[in-house]
Amino acid sequence: MAARAAGKGLAALAATLLLLVWGAGAMAQDLPARFTVAGVAAGDVLNVRAAPSASARILGTLAPGDTGVEIVRLSPDGRWGLMPLREGSGWVSMRYLAREAPSPTPLPRPLLCRGTEPFWSLTLDTRGARFERMGEGAIPLRQHGEVAGFRGGVAAFDAGGETLDLTVIRQACSDGMSDRPYGFTALVWNRGELFLEGCCALSAR
Repeated sequence: MAARAAGKGLAALAATLLLLVWGAGAMAQDLPARFTVAGVAAGDVLNVRAAPSASARILGTLAPGDTGVEIVRLSPDGRWGLMPLREGSGWVSMRYLAREAPSPTPLPRPLLCRGTEPFWSLTLDTRGARFERMGEGAIPLRQHGEVAGFRGGVAAFDAGGETLDLTVIRQACSDGMSDRPYGFTALVWNRGELFLEGCCALSAR
């Protein structure tokens, strides 16, 4: 009975996801995505710049072979990719980035979703899923199911007797506290009621 109810809830949330994102603004359908630094000579680095220009100020560097470089959007000419940083963002030349194979699941892994007021996080990776709210310990989640939507997906979890559903929408998102750009919006539901909102990242850089 519980599994049947979870399945119905998941289907209902999938329908909600479709309605929420159908009118979303234009955005590259396959971004955000992860990339590997390629074509950079050993001993050299790939510069992360303040603007999509080879003359812009250098904010940091990536080493040859670095993996999991998240790109959330491209410059108008498609030659530069916007990379989230811990407190902002930088631009990287797409010439030296190779796209990594996408996750075979409807929601990418690893995926780190978090929000503020209250502070919370929900992490999905190859080891499973866990949820945490400020002042409380991390709760391991047991997943019931996962479905893909038009521009995102929905996953249902058991959180120690409570039902949590995570809706992830591929669209620009702000955490309201930093200048870091996110490419996914997160909605967390408890028994069908929306109670947390936030953003998701493909990388914890």
